[in-house]
Amino acid sequence: MQSSLGQGLHVAIIMDGNGRWATRRGLPRIAGHRAGLAAARRVVEHASDIGVRCLTLYAFSSDNWRRPTAEVQSIFLLLRAFLRLETERMRQRGARLEVIGRRDRLSQPVLRSIQNSEWRTSAGRGIHLRVAIDYSSRDAIASAAAGAIAVLSGEGQPSCDLVRPMLGQALAANAGDVDLLIRTGGEKRLSDFLLWESAYAELLFTDRMWPDFDEGDLDAAIEEFRNRERRFGGVPAPVVSIAGGTR
Repeated sequence: MQSSLGQGLHVAIIMDGNGRWATRRGLPRIAGHRAGLAAARRVVEHASDIGVRCLTLYAFSSDNWRRPTAEVQSIFLLLRAFLRLETERMRQRGARLEVIGRRDRLSQPVLRSIQNSEWRTSAGRGIHLRVAIDYSSRDAIASAAAGAIAVLSGEGQPSCDLVRPMLGQALAANAGDVDLLIRTGGEKRLSDFLLWESAYAELLFTDRMWPDFDEGDLDAAIEEFRNRERRFGGVPAPVVSIAGGTR
């Protein structure tokens, strides 16, 4: 029986700790990325099972190009393998895949794999899976702001409503704001990930390395989210007592 624990939520995850996970085991870093893909597979499927509406995974930031060339090449080989092996499974489960971020610096084989997977899952009405590749939130916001300035042409005032639609793929219409942002690996920062969409997100940081993150960890994170009070700048709602008064 499927759970409704994550019903309607937009969950974002910074999948951190692959390299350190491998290093601590005396393995090459690429072994950590391979284990990270296995973790992504089980988390995506579980998120779908518990009713998460949208899941955004931070796979490769624009800053990650600074890593050794061999590691970057290996990451993209793994990405292509993941798409080749998992696209049909996602299609059958009703998932819709969307890749966000820059595409002009990706190789043609990687682009073709992404476009094929997006096309084959485009009819999905289940979980909306977004994978951030060559992604920078600052770049997305800066581009949107430049577009807003061009539209204004010296007239009117900039506003969130004007900038939001110009974020394009970085803020897809069906994704909306992030409800819960999780970062694995023990670090406590956002690292240029979904800064606009996470303005009122609940943040959860865990020491668990991404390859070890599993279904129970996701359930626990969402349970904690459900127990938090989200006021969006307002005040707590009054508690109605049995006698009919408030406190």
